[in-house]
Amino acid sequence: MARAILVIDVQKIYTDPSSPLYCVGNDETIANINAVTSSAEAAGDLVVRIRHMHRADGSDAGRMFDFSGEPGEIGFVTGSNEVEDDPRLMIPASALTITKQRYSAFVGTGLDRMLKGRSIDTIVVTGFMTNFCCEATARHGHDLDFFVDFPIDATGCPALSEAATPEAIKASTAATLAAGFAAVMTTAAWLEGSGG
Repeated sequence: MARAILVIDVQKIYTDPSSPLYCVGNDETIANINAVTSSAEAAGDLVVRIRHMHRADGSDAGRMFDFSGEPGEIGFVTGSNEVEDDPRLMIPASALTITKQRYSAFVGTGLDRMLKGRSIDTIVVTGFMTNFCCEATARHGHDLDFFVDFPIDATGCPALSEAATPEAIKASTAATLAAGFAAVMTTAAWLEGSGG
């Protein structure tokens, strides 16, 4: 089986303490992502760095910021500080880079064609946010007939409410994905299983 490691949106919007989308514990998440990509590079796996960005006028955003019918503020604006990679992220020089404008990394990016053209049948989903871009990509990848690995602690998310803590969100996402979309495990278990 040929694998691709998808490193999704490891951008400052999630790691800057002043950001409304700041993810507590992002240092551990990034360390786990780096461990996965390091192991993958040594194994000859493809690493794909994925970044979320939009034009300032929102003309490429679709329903991202008006999903409720009411317009919202455009985020992830190209050229802004919030879309820069977190400096702790270690990406192999051989990695491919794509930019997306939707939650799923497969929408409008050619990622499906790119991976299948390399005979890749397994994707490993890492990055931010667990319950948005990571989950959407995992579900979409499943529906495109990829096997999906989801090292849950190599993903991160902020709380959505007092009850919807990062821990609760990860538990819910893990349960749903494991029931029919992906193999969910810890980074340590993934590394052990992958020979890392």
